[in-house]
Amino acid sequence: MQKVSDIMTTEVISFKPDTDISEAAKQLLENRINGAPVVDEAGKVVGILCQSDLIVQQKRFPVPSFFTLLDSVIPLVSQKHFEKEMEKMAAFKVSQAMTEKPVVVSPDTTLEDVAALMVDKKLHTLPVVDSGKLVGVVGKEDILRTLMP
Repeated sequence: MQKVSDIMTTEVISFKPDTDISEAAKQLLENRINGAPVVDEAGKVVGILCQSDLIVQQKRFPVPSFFTLLDSVIPLVSQKHFEKEMEKMAAFKVSQAMTEKPVVVSPDTTLEDVAALMVDKKLHTLPVVDSGKLVGVVGKEDILRTLMP
């Protein structure tokens, strides 16, 4: 049974939380990757930045949805969610646009488990962590390569 360690990329492109958004976008495009882990000074994964996190900057300003009931205004989206969306739209640094607390896998995770995570949670790139440190990434393309003879 194949494991993540058999197919993961070990030369990882990663970002620091204070990396400029324009530099991160450039790196994703130049390296033709969908996303990259965000690591702190100790090498701990603190987030992941994907193309979709950057594309949100091109969205139209979201007008919060709400309804009224007995003269009360009730929001349909939480204030925290709205604020996070606005922060992503106006992001200058990776920390403002990244997805925090990303799903991570270990080198011993089976490919079947990785495939299930990717499909069930609609993920494209998963950081690989061993003893709390980033050691690689595994993406959908890595999984697809295993299907080739």
